[in-house]
Amino acid sequence: MEIVTHLDKSFNKVVYRNETTKNREFENCSFLNCDFSSGEFLSCTFSNCRFENCNLTMTKFSHSQLDKITFNECKLVGVNFSECTDLLFSLKFEHCALELCSFLGKNMRKTPFLDCTVKESDFSNCDLTDSLFQNTDLFKSVFNNTTLRRVDFVTAYNYSIDPELNNIRKAKFSLHGLTGLLDKHDIHIE
Repeated sequence: MEIVTHLDKSFNKVVYRNETTKNREFENCSFLNCDFSSGEFLSCTFSNCRFENCNLTMTKFSHSQLDKITFNECKLVGVNFSECTDLLFSLKFEHCALELCSFLGKNMRKTPFLDCTVKESDFSNCDLTDSLFQNTDLFKSVFNNTTLRRVDFVTAYNYSIDPELNNIRKAKFSLHGLTGLLDKHDIHIE
């Protein structure tokens, strides 16, 4: 099996919808204004790469490694990050729209979500210790058996987190966000 390596390359306006990219290594690469919707990266390695203004709707990263990857102003709908390898899994999200994504069981310590919408996404069984949800909408996202130690939710909103089902030790919340910790009790705070 031959592995093709791309080093320090910039991919601009690539349209590769419904296509499979297999056995590729991308190191220090940038993907600008690309459309990989409904495509698949199979057994690929991404290291220190940046996706900017890309459409990654229903993109698969099957058995792929994502190490120090930044997504900026990207659309990520239906992406199952739990299909990625666990080795060196490290992501950063800036100004992204994530919807119906799965991070099931991933170690995501120190992951920043900056000015994002993260709707109806699944963080069950994740370790998000020391992560940051800055100005992030977490509408209907699921936290179940999730490690949220020292996570900063101060400017996050629309979350519903059950403290009895998650480890929230030393997590930070704003006063107006406390209702998201009491949803299951149907308590109204005014």
